Amino acid sequence: MTTDELVSARKFLILLIIGFAIIFLGIIILMVATFLYGGGSVNFGTIIFIGPFPIVIGAGPEAIWMILFAIVIAVLSIIMLLIMHKEIKKTSA
Repeated sequence: MTTDELVSARKFLILLIIGFAIIFLGIIILMVATFLYGGGSVNFGTIIFIGPFPIVIGAGPEAIWMILFAIVIAVLSIIMLLIMHKEIKKTSA
């Protein structure tokens, strides 16, 4: 492996670890909030990628905000994918 490939692999690994850490932190925050505030309504929003096409699903009284948040995250993840693809092409050329 060349040094450029190692740098790209290291960046990818760092982004992957940061992503898992953010997800883990979010789960911890949700658990703590559930234990502290107990009852209430349930809101749900998610996004499923099938190939390049995102499918957004939401339920609950605040589903609109959850769906909008999921759409923003989907757009940001597609932008990051395109940027990383461009960087990989640039380093391999």
